[in-house]
Amino acid sequence: MTDVFENYLSSTGGLSAEEISFSAQFFKPVSLKKGDFFIREDETCRYIGFIATGVVKAYAIDKEGKENITCFKFENEFATSFPEFVAQEKSRRNIRAIEDSLIYRISYPDYQYLIGQVIAWNGVIKLVMEQEYKQKELYLLNYNNRSAVDKYLHVLANEPMLVRRITTQDLASYLGITQRSLTRAKAQIHRPNVL
Repeated sequence: MTDVFENYLSSTGGLSAEEISFSAQFFKPVSLKKGDFFIREDETCRYIGFIATGVVKAYAIDKEGKENITCFKFENEFATSFPEFVAQEKSRRNIRAIEDSLIYRISYPDYQYLIGQVIAWNGVIKLVMEQEYKQKELYLLNYNNRSAVDKYLHVLANEPMLVRRITTQDLASYLGITQRSLTRAKAQIHRPNVL
Protein backbone atom coordinates (compact mmCIF):
# COMPACT_ATOMS: atom_id res chain seq x y z
CA MET A 1 0.00 0.00 0.00
CA THR A 2 1.33 3.37 -0.95
CA ASP A 3 2.29 5.90 1.67
CA VAL A 4 0.30 8.49 -0.33
CA PHE A 5 -3.00 6.86 0.63
CA GLU A 6 -2.02 6.25 4.25
CA ASN A 7 -0.75 9.84 4.53
CA TYR A 8 -4.06 11.11 3.18
CA LEU A 9 -6.04 9.04 5.70
CA SER A 10 -3.76 10.27 8.48
CA SER A 11 -4.28 13.89 7.38
CA THR A 12 -8.06 13.60 7.87
CA GLY A 13 -7.43 13.28 11.59
CA GLY A 14 -10.28 10.83 12.02
CA LEU A 15 -8.46 7.49 11.95
CA SER A 16 -5.89 6.01 14.31
CA ALA A 17 -2.70 4.40 12.96
CA GLU A 18 -4.23 0.97 13.66
CA GLU A 19 -7.44 1.88 11.81
CA ILE A 20 -5.43 3.15 8.83
CA SER A 21 -3.39 -0.04 8.71
CA PHE A 22 -6.54 -2.18 8.98
CA SER A 23 -8.33 -0.12 6.30
CA ALA A 24 -5.47 -0.23 3.80
CA GLN A 25 -5.91 -3.97 3.18
CA PHE A 26 -9.31 -3.38 1.57
CA PHE A 27 -8.02 -0.94 -1.07
CA LYS A 28 -6.53 -2.80 -4.03
CA PRO A 29 -4.23 -1.08 -6.54
CA VAL A 30 -5.35 -0.84 -10.14
CA SER A 31 -3.21 0.72 -12.87
CA LEU A 32 -5.08 2.54 -15.60
CA LYS A 33 -3.55 3.61 -18.88
CA LYS A 34 -4.64 6.89 -20.42
CA GLY A 35 -8.09 6.24 -21.89
CA ASP A 36 -8.98 3.31 -19.61
CA PHE A 37 -12.30 3.41 -17.75
CA PHE A 38 -12.53 3.30 -13.97
CA ILE A 39 -16.35 3.40 -14.02
CA ARG A 40 -18.60 3.00 -17.05
CA GLU A 41 -21.95 4.65 -17.62
CA ASP A 42 -24.87 2.16 -17.48
CA GLU A 43 -22.86 -0.40 -15.49
CA THR A 44 -23.30 -0.95 -11.75
CA CYS A 45 -21.00 1.38 -9.83
CA ARG A 46 -18.94 -1.15 -7.88
CA TYR A 47 -15.95 0.87 -6.62
CA ILE A 48 -14.70 3.95 -4.85
CA GLY A 49 -11.15 4.79 -5.84
CA PHE A 50 -8.42 6.89 -4.28
CA ILE A 51 -6.14 8.42 -6.89
CA ALA A 52 -2.49 7.94 -5.91
CA THR A 53 -1.13 9.21 -9.24
CA GLY A 54 -2.78 10.53 -12.39
CA VAL A 55 -6.01 12.25 -13.37
CA VAL A 56 -9.51 11.09 -14.28
CA LYS A 57 -12.44 12.90 -15.84
CA ALA A 58 -16.11 12.29 -15.10
CA TYR A 59 -18.55 12.78 -17.93
CA ALA A 60 -21.85 11.76 -19.46
CA ILE A 61 -22.59 11.35 -23.15
CA ASP A 62 -25.44 13.51 -24.50
CA LYS A 63 -27.94 12.58 -27.23
CA GLU A 64 -25.57 13.86 -29.93
CA GLY A 65 -22.78 11.62 -28.61
CA LYS A 66 -20.82 14.53 -27.13
CA GLU A 67 -18.96 14.30 -23.81
CA ASN A 68 -20.18 16.64 -21.09
CA ILE A 69 -17.41 16.70 -18.51
CA THR A 70 -18.61 17.44 -14.98
CA CYS A 71 -15.33 17.22 -13.07
CA PHE A 72 -11.70 16.19 -12.94
CA LYS A 73 -10.12 14.32 -10.04
CA PHE A 74 -6.41 14.46 -9.30
CA GLU A 75 -3.97 12.88 -6.85
CA ASN A 76 -5.21 12.64 -3.25
CA GLU A 77 -8.87 12.68 -4.27
CA PHE A 78 -11.54 9.99 -4.29
CA ALA A 79 -13.38 9.18 -7.50
CA THR A 80 -16.71 7.42 -7.91
CA SER A 81 -20.31 8.15 -8.72
CA PHE A 82 -21.36 8.30 -5.04
CA PRO A 83 -25.17 8.11 -5.28
CA GLU A 84 -25.00 5.08 -7.58
CA PHE A 85 -22.23 3.45 -5.53
CA VAL A 86 -24.21 3.71 -2.30
CA ALA A 87 -27.42 2.47 -3.97
CA GLN A 88 -25.50 -0.09 -6.09
CA GLU A 89 -27.20 1.24 -9.21
CA LYS A 90 -25.96 1.81 -12.75
CA SER A 91 -23.67 4.80 -13.03
CA ARG A 92 -25.02 7.81 -14.89
CA ARG A 93 -21.52 8.86 -15.96
CA ASN A 94 -18.15 7.53 -17.02
CA ILE A 95 -14.95 8.01 -15.08
CA ARG A 96 -11.95 7.63 -17.35
CA ALA A 97 -8.19 8.12 -16.97
CA ILE A 98 -6.74 11.05 -18.92
CA GLU A 99 -3.24 10.25 -17.71
CA ASP A 100 -1.71 6.93 -16.73
CA SER A 101 -3.05 6.54 -13.21
CA LEU A 102 -2.70 4.41 -10.09
CA ILE A 103 -5.93 4.10 -8.15
CA TYR A 104 -6.54 2.22 -4.91
CA ARG A 105 -10.10 0.95 -5.10
CA ILE A 106 -12.46 -0.66 -2.65
CA SER A 107 -15.43 -2.78 -3.67
CA TYR A 108 -18.91 -2.18 -2.30
CA PRO A 109 -18.95 -5.33 -0.08
CA ASP A 110 -15.53 -4.43 1.36
CA TYR A 111 -16.67 -0.83 1.86
CA GLN A 112 -19.76 -2.02 3.76
CA TYR A 113 -17.62 -4.28 5.92
CA LEU A 114 -15.04 -1.54 6.56
CA ILE A 115 -17.55 1.10 7.69
CA GLY A 116 -19.10 -1.53 9.97
CA GLN A 117 -15.72 -2.29 11.55
CA VAL A 118 -14.19 1.21 11.63
CA ILE A 119 -16.87 3.69 12.62
CA ALA A 120 -14.45 6.60 12.02
CA TRP A 121 -14.71 5.89 8.27
CA ASN A 122 -18.11 7.58 8.35
CA GLY A 123 -16.23 10.81 9.16
CA VAL A 124 -13.83 10.29 6.24
CA ILE A 125 -16.73 9.68 3.84
CA LYS A 126 -18.52 12.75 5.23
CA LEU A 127 -15.38 14.81 4.55
CA VAL A 128 -15.14 13.45 0.98
CA MET A 129 -18.83 14.19 0.37
CA GLU A 130 -18.43 17.73 1.73
CA GLN A 131 -15.48 18.32 -0.61
CA GLU A 132 -17.52 16.95 -3.51
CA TYR A 133 -20.42 19.27 -2.68
CA LYS A 134 -18.08 22.26 -2.32
CA GLN A 135 -16.52 21.52 -5.74
CA LYS A 136 -19.96 21.34 -7.36
CA GLU A 137 -21.09 24.55 -5.66
CA LEU A 138 -17.94 26.42 -6.74
CA TYR A 139 -18.36 25.11 -10.28
CA LEU A 140 -21.90 26.47 -10.45
CA LEU A 141 -20.90 29.82 -8.94
CA ASN A 142 -17.85 30.33 -11.14
CA TYR A 143 -18.76 28.84 -14.51
CA ASN A 144 -22.51 29.30 -14.98
CA ASN A 145 -23.65 32.24 -17.10
CA ARG A 146 -20.19 33.70 -17.64
CA SER A 147 -18.34 34.53 -20.81
CA ALA A 148 -15.63 32.23 -22.16
CA VAL A 149 -12.99 34.83 -21.21
CA ASP A 150 -14.31 35.09 -17.63
CA LYS A 151 -14.39 31.30 -17.28
CA TYR A 152 -10.82 30.95 -18.55
CA LEU A 153 -9.59 33.80 -16.31
CA HIS A 154 -11.15 32.02 -13.33
CA VAL A 155 -9.38 28.76 -14.27
CA LEU A 156 -6.04 30.57 -14.61
CA ALA A 157 -6.42 32.23 -11.21
CA ASN A 158 -8.00 29.40 -9.21
CA GLU A 159 -7.44 26.07 -10.96
CA PRO A 160 -4.15 26.42 -12.89
CA MET A 161 -3.61 22.66 -12.73
CA LEU A 162 -6.45 22.32 -15.25
CA VAL A 163 -4.53 24.46 -17.75
CA ARG A 164 -1.33 22.47 -17.21
CA ARG A 165 -2.77 18.95 -17.31
CA ILE A 166 -6.05 18.99 -19.23
CA THR A 167 -6.43 19.12 -23.03
CA THR A 168 -8.12 22.14 -24.59
CA GLN A 169 -10.96 19.91 -25.80
CA ASP A 170 -11.63 18.50 -22.31
CA LEU A 171 -11.28 21.90 -20.64
CA ALA A 172 -13.77 23.43 -23.10
CA SER A 173 -16.28 20.65 -22.35
CA TYR A 174 -15.84 21.19 -18.60
CA LEU A 175 -16.38 24.94 -19.00
CA GLY A 176 -19.45 24.41 -21.18
CA ILE A 177 -18.02 26.25 -24.18
CA THR A 178 -16.76 25.24 -27.59
CA GLN A 179 -13.11 24.49 -28.20
CA ARG A 180 -13.04 27.43 -30.61
CA SER A 181 -14.40 29.81 -27.92
CA LEU A 182 -11.75 28.62 -25.48
CA THR A 183 -8.98 29.08 -28.05
CA ARG A 184 -10.24 32.63 -28.74
CA ALA A 185 -10.42 33.38 -25.00
CA LYS A 186 -6.83 32.16 -24.55
CA ALA A 187 -5.67 34.31 -27.48
CA GLN A 188 -7.48 37.37 -26.09
CA ILE A 189 -5.97 36.95 -22.63
CA HIS A 190 -2.44 36.04 -23.71
CA ARG A 191 -2.20 38.52 -26.61
CA PRO A 192 0.58 41.04 -26.03
CA ASN A 193 -0.67 44.55 -25.42
CA VAL A 194 -0.08 46.78 -28.39
CA LEU A 195 0.77 50.39 -27.59
